[in-house]
Amino acid sequence: MKKQIAVLAGDGVGPEVTKEAVKVLKKVAKKFSHDFSFKEGLIGAIAIDTVENPYPDETHKLCLESDAVLFGAIGDPRFDNNPKAKVRPEQGLLKMRKALGLYANVRPIIAFEGFTSKSPLKAEIIEGVDFIVIRELTGGIYFGEPRGRSENGEKAFDTCVYSKDEILRVSKFAFDLAMKRGKKITVVDKANVLATSRLWRETTQEFAKQYPEVTVDYMFVDNASMQIIKRPSVFDVVLTENMFGDILTDEASVITGSLGMLPSASIGERTAVYEPIHGSYPKAKGTNTANPIGAILSAEMLLRYSFEMHKEADVINQAVIAVLTSGKGTKDIVDANPISTSEMGDAVINMI
Repeated sequence: MKKQIAVLAGDGVGPEVTKEAVKVLKKVAKKFSHDFSFKEGLIGAIAIDTVENPYPDETHKLCLESDAVLFGAIGDPRFDNNPKAKVRPEQGLLKMRKALGLYANVRPIIAFEGFTSKSPLKAEIIEGVDFIVIRELTGGIYFGEPRGRSENGEKAFDTCVYSKDEILRVSKFAFDLAMKRGKKITVVDKANVLATSRLWRETTQEFAKQYPEVTVDYMFVDNASMQIIKRPSVFDVVLTENMFGDILTDEASVITGSLGMLPSASIGERTAVYEPIHGSYPKAKGTNTANPIGAILSAEMLLRYSFEMHKEADVINQAVIAVLTSGKGTKDIVDANPISTSEMGDAVINMI
């Protein structure tokens, strides 16, 4: 099968971990006689430095022309430490999500066997944890208007906006996924305080009637944030709005013991985007020490969701598990004799 993949490596360690994911995809293509072509595009701080635009038109065109997008990370301390910067790398990511209509963010939370000691949580709490968070990605406070600051700069305001249609389309994605898993969904909101959350709850309650086999629970976000730490094994599919999903998935990443272990997919109206959940980690840039597993598993999700190559995706997943089980890992997950970013990628390739 012939496919084109857009590679947006981005900033910080993004290029380093993305390079390993591309290597793995090339190995899979060779093993299964596929033809994958890779075309690179600019995004984030490097795009601002090059063309003064965090998501250039050329990059958007490349995404539309491709069958899937493999994305690294964006962010740079130069912008983080300058609250008055008018253009930011993160604006490129938000613009890409909106322009591609990526309304469903899929984040698996998995406790990898043999690595429970790396989590700050007790092993008996996280053993066997395997749930997926579906985060609505193009609505809410990140995109709501109006927003801004008062003329004297003493006040600032953001607006959280959701429509029923936005909630319905991501709900359908989540309920369809639940039917393929444990047929259980937890809808996370703040309906006791927020009008948008009340719309979420009303809409999902009505929509759930179309899926009588799915058990639906409703949980306030503050309680959910506690239960993810106290009883993470009770979750199967979690459905929530944009900002809550952003915060909860980063919180849930401690279950694995490292942000570098987890992948994600952003799926919607046009080309889907696959990326590790970690940031650009600028301190590690150029050191060949970042964990590429999140990027490699994002490539696995790319094969599974965009190309429907389930056998090929299974091979990557099994190879990653085998490498981790053997005791190999980067310094964030292994204390004794950690291996480098590139060595970790090579280990997965050799296992494939």
